[in-house]
Amino acid sequence: MKLFKFKFAHIIGVCCILGLLIFQGCQKEPSSRVDFYPSLSPDKLDTQAGSWLPILLSSPDEVECEIPLLTVSPDYKLELVEIKSWQAKLTDNDRELIKYWSAGTVLRWNEIMRELVAKYNLPPYQNADGTYPVPNANNPLAYPFFPFANPPYASRAYAYLSAAQYDAAISAYFYKSKFKRSRPSVSDPDIKELIPVPRDFAYPSEEAVISGASAAILKLMFPGEQDFIEQKLQECKNVRIMCGGNTRSEVNAGELLGEKVAQKFINRARQDGASKSVGNPSDWQMLEDRAVNRGETPWKSMETPARPPMLPLFGRVKGFLLDSSEVVQGRPAAPPSVHSQAFKKELDEVLYYSKNATRERTRIVHFWGDGVGTYTPPGHWNAIACDDFVNLNFSEVRWARNLALLNMAMFDAAICCWDVKNFYYTPRPSQLNPEIKTLTGLPNFPSFTSGHSTFSGAAATILSYLHPPKQGNYVSMANEASLSRLYGAIHYRMDTEVGMTMGVNIGQKAVNRGKNDGADK
Repeated sequence: MKLFKFKFAHIIGVCCILGLLIFQGCQKEPSSRVDFYPSLSPDKLDTQAGSWLPILLSSPDEVECEIPLLTVSPDYKLELVEIKSWQAKLTDNDRELIKYWSAGTVLRWNEIMRELVAKYNLPPYQNADGTYPVPNANNPLAYPFFPFANPPYASRAYAYLSAAQYDAAISAYFYKSKFKRSRPSVSDPDIKELIPVPRDFAYPSEEAVISGASAAILKLMFPGEQDFIEQKLQECKNVRIMCGGNTRSEVNAGELLGEKVAQKFINRARQDGASKSVGNPSDWQMLEDRAVNRGETPWKSMETPARPPMLPLFGRVKGFLLDSSEVVQGRPAAPPSVHSQAFKKELDEVLYYSKNATRERTRIVHFWGDGVGTYTPPGHWNAIACDDFVNLNFSEVRWARNLALLNMAMFDAAICCWDVKNFYYTPRPSQLNPEIKTLTGLPNFPSFTSGHSTFSGAAATILSYLHPPKQGNYVSMANEASLSRLYGAIHYRMDTEVGMTMGVNIGQKAVNRGKNDGADK
């Protein structure tokens, strides 16, 4: 009977969370227009990308690529026959897959990551004794499913994916220039190119290199999705052959090269400190005690039962753009004391917005909500970037480089923001004044400073560098995203302003890297 009661309570809890997911999903559709992206047709081939500055690789040729078959060999000629055999019996499903992947390999893997983040962005339900279980990477299929893809975790996942794609892509471009293998249609005019195929070299397949790296990173971040990720990998590889873009050996060599590059990022991820960011009861108590010892009211969870803070040690994780000393040095000054008039003024402003919601402010709150069951604020900015990049006709390697800069900036923004949140441990407005009713979900971590604002400041800064004509749009969106947290009555104005300043500074770090990586030459 006790077991039945526990299972029943567990089911009720899960149903409540699923109901919240459905509700939030109805509020905002993802911005990606999956069915309407055109085929990638780069305006510039970026054939010199093999000389661009990598992120983890010591040089683009650090990882060896297999030597290609001679184009006069019988095995190569059999590969050309395989392409023609595919093309002679294409099904409607084959054509749909070709259309899907033709939009761009970096783009599609970014979408897949967003899909998985949204699927796993689900906080665990409490145990029967009121404690909360923690997802276990070694047992990802047991409840609670690993990972809980909250904003910090998501920012890290997006960054590792994009950074690995970039290093893999410049490695591919290096070897393409080295081997100078012509496209299959050059060797056999009977082979049709069913999508735009860049007029450069074919070995190894850059799409397969990017896919091999992407699949390896995704399997690390979402170990319960091995079959799904492998299915997508095989789809992309088959499409490259069906469309006439690559032979089998070009695809296989690319996949292997991508996996080897990804392994460097996997090794780094396993040692970057993220696995320790949950902390333990002693860590959580230390954070509270530190605030009390300063004479402040510490943050506390407003959930019932109280939930531990979300990843309170994430500020110690190793990022890509800033080292640990820079994280500490960039920490802003303390917010006003909760006992001060300055703080009371901040609190009164939140109360005003809580009691005087307008239709427009409510729209802004929900548009930028990005809470449970969504691809998180970093995912929202990825969707914005991808929708804009599609119209700019970037090469695959430039897609990878630009998203790497964006996502490294937001990952480091998460680290810095979570460092500040858990250093000052500032209570949320509704904790201090029960009259304040939020217009959106109340995040389970301290208030100062705003994660949305820090993510958005970083994203708008790097996107303005990557696409200057839309700088005004990006800044306006970032300001709106930041203010949405004040309008929603879950942040003080000081949280949003300080967060934006932090984010802009971190975004500038990414801009500086971009100016020196060789891609602007």
